[in-house]
Amino acid sequence: MITELVIATFQKPRYLATVLQSLLKQHCLPSEICIADDGSDRDTENVIRNFQYANPSLKIRHIWHKNLGFRKNLILNDAVYSSQADYIIFIDDDCIMHPCFISRHLKRAKEGHFATGSVIRLTKCFSDKILDEREISWSKQGLPVGWQPRSISEKLKSMSFDYRAMCVLDSLSPVRCSWAGGNASTFRDNILKVNGFDTEMAYGGEDKEFGARLINLGVKGRHLRYTAPLYHLHHDRGYVNRSQLQKNRAILEQTRASKKTFTNNGIFTK
Repeated sequence: MITELVIATFQKPRYLATVLQSLLKQHCLPSEICIADDGSDRDTENVIRNFQYANPSLKIRHIWHKNLGFRKNLILNDAVYSSQADYIIFIDDDCIMHPCFISRHLKRAKEGHFATGSVIRLTKCFSDKILDEREISWSKQGLPVGWQPRSISEKLKSMSFDYRAMCVLDSLSPVRCSWAGGNASTFRDNILKVNGFDTEMAYGGEDKEFGARLINLGVKGRHLRYTAPLYHLHHDRGYVNRSQLQKNRAILEQTRASKKTFTNNGIFTK
């Protein structure tokens, strides 16, 4: 099975460089890596070029379009359309992968399903430390070195227990399963069947709307709350638009109520 990791990015070169370093610590690497770039400047291009130069064995592609505002769904659709992978894992440029992250997603891959998880939010202080060092180290217990979990749940998510034990923890803490774009995966064919991501939606719930169409189609969600740990680097969110959030919420509710499976603003209808 050909697998691909898609990293969505925009104007966060320091973050992206750190996320790419966490890729090198993975127990299992994807067949390919795609950087889906929503219009970043040359600094991001340089980060990718330098990383590729230092790791020539990795198959990396960088797809980019002009910065015309938040168009993450459009660049993700381009990434999916141009992908040769059977199975695609999605993360964002502010999310550091635990060493078992990719292997766990692949172990949970199942026909007729998608997998989705949450993130552990790091403090500004610890995030700044990681960004300055451009690397995160891991203890024998599976915890980030120097990190103090703020709850038992955060500690359990990070522990290197047996895969089967982590699956049990997932089953003991069920939550409503919706596609979380920063930590999710499914077969490419599933994405094509619902015509990808809705390009009319800007930031705020656009990933959940895509997941709702998958669920309406009969693709079942599998939550990876404990199975696939991911660490979110702190950053400001000055781009949040409250009116857009309300608009997106209305679209999401309409998709759920109507049992809609296909968007007219997707991969094949640009």
